[in-house]
Amino acid sequence: MMRSLQSQAFTFLTPAGDPRRRNMSADTKIAELLTELHQLIKQTQEERSRSEHNLLNIQKTHERMQTENKTSPYYRTKLRGLYTTAKADAEAECSILRHALDKIAEIKSLLEERRIAAKMAGVYSDSDPPRKTMRRGVLMTLLQQSAMTLPLWIGKPGESPPPLCGAISASSDYVAKQGDKVAARVKAVDGDEQWILAEVVSYNHSTNKYEVDDIDEEGKERHTLSRRRIIPLPQWKANPETDPEALFSKDQLVLALYPQTTCFYRALIHTPPHRPQDDYSVLFEDTSYADGYSPPLNVAQRYVVACKENKKK
Repeated sequence: MMRSLQSQAFTFLTPAGDPRRRNMSADTKIAELLTELHQLIKQTQEERSRSEHNLLNIQKTHERMQTENKTSPYYRTKLRGLYTTAKADAEAECSILRHALDKIAEIKSLLEERRIAAKMAGVYSDSDPPRKTMRRGVLMTLLQQSAMTLPLWIGKPGESPPPLCGAISASSDYVAKQGDKVAARVKAVDGDEQWILAEVVSYNHSTNKYEVDDIDEEGKERHTLSRRRIIPLPQWKANPETDPEALFSKDQLVLALYPQTTCFYRALIHTPPHRPQDDYSVLFEDTSYADGYSPPLNVAQRYVVACKENKKK
């Protein structure tokens, strides 16, 4: 009873815009979504267990046909029915899995909204400290985790990958959201320009300009940039086995995040990913090598984007 009264008092005394109140609401919603996700996972397992009996029947029927060395009308009719059932089972399991993926995407979105709200209010957690106190090794680990957890695009049969899937660029009218990671072209201390990994702070529709924070600097390192100086990063990984057209091709010129840094450099695709979990192998432009390119280095799909500049002669 006392806990309930304290909770009510906190809610009453906390302003509606207070990040603590928003975080409480987000935590409640995330807990609900996790419960729903758990139920969907259980349903998936139940569906899979139910369909195993039919798959076993298909296998045994094929074995009997091989033993008898003939395909009779009886076996053809039986197999047709078994495969029809197997197809329906697979579609049912697929539907549940897609629903589960939607729940995961919603949870990730809520976590990101909570992180941004805390950042704007100056409230940080151990898992997301302010950049000025973040050790470089921690930042590199977070960037690697972000690349690994980038969702894989799984389209329905005949469905084309959307913009920002793998190598597919954003639409011309696309505006990156607050908190999105982008490649941003900024002026360096020496006056030269470079592409850096940055986070979107805001977008001004009247001026068509972004405000972004350098991911590797303190909050004071904020840049105001036009849209042409911003390249949104992919929001989905492309599956090489089902959507190879959504990947950069061998020898294609790209901008890639150099390993263990937060800067993008021009590179050529050496080898595209062969499996969904694979990285690109790229050759960075490097005049210290005789042929002008570095040895092959691995870069995750998350950090490879189209290069708008012409190839050097």
